[in-house]
Amino acid sequence: MRLVLSSLFLGLAAAGLSPARAAADDCGDAAALVQLAYPNAQKSADERSFTLEPHTSISLTLREGDNSFGLVCKVWPAHDDLLLVAVPLIDSAKSGDGQHVGDIEILVLDMNSLRVRQRLLQPGLMNDDAIYIRKIEFDTGRYRLAPDVSAFGLRIEMASDSRPNPFRETDLRLYALTRDGLRLVLDGLVVDSYGGEGDANCAGSFHSSKAGLSMRSASHHGYRDISVVERRDTDEPDLDTQGECQSHPGKPVKRTYRLRYDGNRYPVPAALKALEP
Repeated sequence: MRLVLSSLFLGLAAAGLSPARAAADDCGDAAALVQLAYPNAQKSADERSFTLEPHTSISLTLREGDNSFGLVCKVWPAHDDLLLVAVPLIDSAKSGDGQHVGDIEILVLDMNSLRVRQRLLQPGLMNDDAIYIRKIEFDTGRYRLAPDVSAFGLRIEMASDSRPNPFRETDLRLYALTRDGLRLVLDGLVVDSYGGEGDANCAGSFHSSKAGLSMRSASHHGYRDISVVERRDTDEPDLDTQGECQSHPGKPVKRTYRLRYDGNRYPVPAALKALEP
């Protein structure tokens, strides 16, 4: 799916969107964190990144205009003795010319010792091209799946630089921390999107959506149901007789979905399924 969409945007000029800016406010000494989590990693000469053999790159910080991805860290309010860390693992041999190939590893660390309590590798989540990864952040909303199981989210925002065919999408994944380890329980739910077609001046047809999640009291296979309320908006702007661009919004549409755990994951409705890596 991504390859089909990306072909629409190849060769189009940039429209001012920034590359991925991964906030690392809670990372503290990011270099020490990486060395503890990846003992075999070698620090680069400029001390801004590490390399795992044979050619996997881990960036610590981002220079202005840098297209790489840095660590993302956040203290988990539901368990404030734990630090959540997302580590983009970029294959430097396959990446280049605005394209990235790589994975992301989710770490749950002890806040005091930085010891890794749990980790989960997510293959291919750092793959991008003309539709590129713009932002990575944790979602630490109150996702209490069961009395003894909490979950946290990871949001990845994708975007394109096309003016006539704009595209933006934020996808949510939920990870449950259980006695048996860290598990992906919700894979790729679109919580924010924008797109459409236009003349790059004013006229066009555009749509946007936002979705919010809340926990329900009912449960299936031991995990509570999740209610998703989505609002979709449309607009068909055009130039008026004075040459001014005028918005012509349609009537908002609200839809409610209930996600039921099937014993392995929460199946995502087709209408809310994220763009595949």
